[in-house]
Amino acid sequence: MSPVAFVGLGSMGLPMARNLVRHGFPVRGFDVRAEGRSAFATAGGTPADTIAAASEGAGALVLMVVNADQAESILFGEGALERLGPDAAVVLMATCPPAAVAALARRVTATGRAFVDAPVSGGVVGAEAGTLTIMAAAPADVIAGVRPLLEAMGDKVFHVGPEPGQGATMKAVNQLLCGVNLAAAAEALSLAAKVGIDGATALEIVSGSSASSWMLRDRGPRMLEETPRVTSAVDIFVKDLGIVLEAGRSEKAALPLAALAHQLFLAASSRGAGAEDDSQVIGSYRALNGK
Repeated sequence: MSPVAFVGLGSMGLPMARNLVRHGFPVRGFDVRAEGRSAFATAGGTPADTIAAASEGAGALVLMVVNADQAESILFGEGALERLGPDAAVVLMATCPPAAVAALARRVTATGRAFVDAPVSGGVVGAEAGTLTIMAAAPADVIAGVRPLLEAMGDKVFHVGPEPGQGATMKAVNQLLCGVNLAAAAEALSLAAKVGIDGATALEIVSGSSASSWMLRDRGPRMLEETPRVTSAVDIFVKDLGIVLEAGRSEKAALPLAALAHQLFLAASSRGAGAEDDSQVIGSYRALNGK
């Protein structure tokens, strides 16, 4: 089995790479943080000191990085692409703008290598459990070749289309609904608080009614906590909803609800809550309502 190079051993990437190792893949992992490489070694993976060392002769390169700029730098600036095997596949799993993904794919496939646009949903919990939803876009034969790799990280692997950028667009659709739903849940609980209704009581009522949603049930309890644990930060939605709006502009699609939700997350970030749990978008309403 050809080695798999994995770049980005953060809160999502580390458990994803660990699951590849558990499924028998020989994985060479790289992260700019020494602690990420050390944790990967503890999990049975092979840490690499450089991106070049991780990529040398690999049959696949998985990128779980922050954005498309980082992916471009790794592939071309750091020379990862030229060090991969000639028939290797580049699997971009980060959330990136569709147009940027398509541009990267053109440059990769021009070298004869395959490119898979495969963003994920499910957060740290899904990454750790191997239950991510993976939205993959590439020609069918390419998807077939990397499916065992994808299925080691996620239990729901969807082939959303043959063109890179379609996976990124599907992720944008997902994040649009998540962000708007989360902002709406915060607005509802803020109204209840404004009129003096106990937050836990309000949450129990709406969670058991037709108004309920997964985001409400998951994030609602943390909206009521003073310092909730962080499962996904406010600034992630600042980035992701920005990508949603960029995708909308490129297709001339009006997305007024996404734009409003983006403003609420931006407001939360500007008050210093960018690294806090995304449930704390409720702070934007507290600031608006004086409560």
